[in-house]
Amino acid sequence: MRKHLVGAALAAVLAVTSACSSGEDGSGPVAQLSAEDLRAAVSNDQARAFYEARNWQAAWPDEQAAALVERLKDAPRHGLTAADFLGDVDAAKSPASREAALTTAALLYGNALAYGRADPKKVAKLYTVPGPDTDVAAGLTAALGEGKVGAWLDGLAPQDAEYRALSEAYLQYSRQAAGAERPAAIPAGDAIDPGSRDPRLPAIAAALRALGYAEPATPENAASGANYGPDLVTAVKRLQADHGLEQDGVIGADVLAALNGGAAERARILAINLERRRWLQRTPPATRIDVNTAAAFLDYIRDGKGVDRRVVVVGQSGWETPQLGSPITRLVANPPWNVPESIETKELMPKGAAYLARNNFTRKDGRLVQEAGPTSALGLVKFDMDNPHAIYLHDTPSKAAFKEAERHMSHGCVRVLDAIGFARLIADHEGQLDAFNRALASGKETFVPLPRQIPVRLLYHTAFVENGAVRFRPDVYGWDEDLANALGMEKRSRPVARKHVGDTGP
Repeated sequence: MRKHLVGAALAAVLAVTSACSSGEDGSGPVAQLSAEDLRAAVSNDQARAFYEARNWQAAWPDEQAAALVERLKDAPRHGLTAADFLGDVDAAKSPASREAALTTAALLYGNALAYGRADPKKVAKLYTVPGPDTDVAAGLTAALGEGKVGAWLDGLAPQDAEYRALSEAYLQYSRQAAGAERPAAIPAGDAIDPGSRDPRLPAIAAALRALGYAEPATPENAASGANYGPDLVTAVKRLQADHGLEQDGVIGADVLAALNGGAAERARILAINLERRRWLQRTPPATRIDVNTAAAFLDYIRDGKGVDRRVVVVGQSGWETPQLGSPITRLVANPPWNVPESIETKELMPKGAAYLARNNFTRKDGRLVQEAGPTSALGLVKFDMDNPHAIYLHDTPSKAAFKEAERHMSHGCVRVLDAIGFARLIADHEGQLDAFNRALASGKETFVPLPRQIPVRLLYHTAFVENGAVRFRPDVYGWDEDLANALGMEKRSRPVARKHVGDTGP
């Protein structure tokens, strides 16, 4: 829960009020302001609660005010804009208005680092991933009392290596975008195969060099002109790897889209994804499963260490896999599929009675059910999750989809590569391997409870770190644009939904 008000921290606030007012922390005197002037200057509700808790005494010694301003200037490190927090401080015309502006800026910036600027539950249709739990107002009071406002702010954002890597990449691309005029978009056209010629290749080579994929221009490589030679093919394959595309060296629409965005687009994507990481718990469960639905893979973390990564198939546009925090409670061997009404009505019933009979669909208690078996849409194992949205991990008979670079094909649930092997891995770790093997061999629906629940986080990260490199993925769901709008970024049209026509599984 967001703790934007002092609330239960009132006692701590009052305990340090005297030290803050007298400058006993060695950071210099606090301006002497009347309560009336300060009340008149404060317009932010959170700042008002902060001052009410300290009996309307001023809070900012000169050195701590300077430390705050320095940290606000460093907002771009987090993909944030310093002016959004510094504006009122710079515009203050009186000691009271400056005092009020400093507190408001500290609280707003502290909230942005601790929780994110946007509320994920207002941005997303459904969001239940556990978030941070920090009392920003109480933290500010304590930091002022100790003379450590800068250090306090430094500790509010995520401290993990991935956040730091994304932050550094954001700064790099922001500087690059600011220092160069954005080139004209490379026009669309037929795909360019290795070894062929195309008049767009010089512009493509320049874009690859600008993003660091190709060597700087030399007379030799410039002379190649419109020839698509081996060096450029290697550069294109590197870009394809970073964007989750098939690494065939063919320059198609997806490659051109990645190139045309340039450094500015990458900085924008990184700012959006830094925000998403501020939404998350600072200390997530040491044993958990994280599914990145943008990139379509999962990570199994055990006792704080990554023990398994595998590709998955997730929801397609219109059937998006939601951003959920939901634990696996049990394994289900040989699960039948209780078909959701919407899939039954729109997709299965039009196929006719012969199709339903051929694929082992029956009706039980008025509901369409596909019987258990290797050809069932759930395959041979389901990872039961505790949520009211019928979202879970499961096996599938549609194995070919795992070989595709683009794996947004399901109706919202998560299909797992070698799901039986993954289930055995979890069962073994939980001391239930024998029980699961017996259940699977029975051929009947059998529940294998886990002695402890395993938290699962379904996340949507279009920028992430893999093997030390920053990777990007297309905004398949359009959720980057929803968040960009909430953050006040330039509005753009949402991506065109790509529907997958295939099996009817969940």
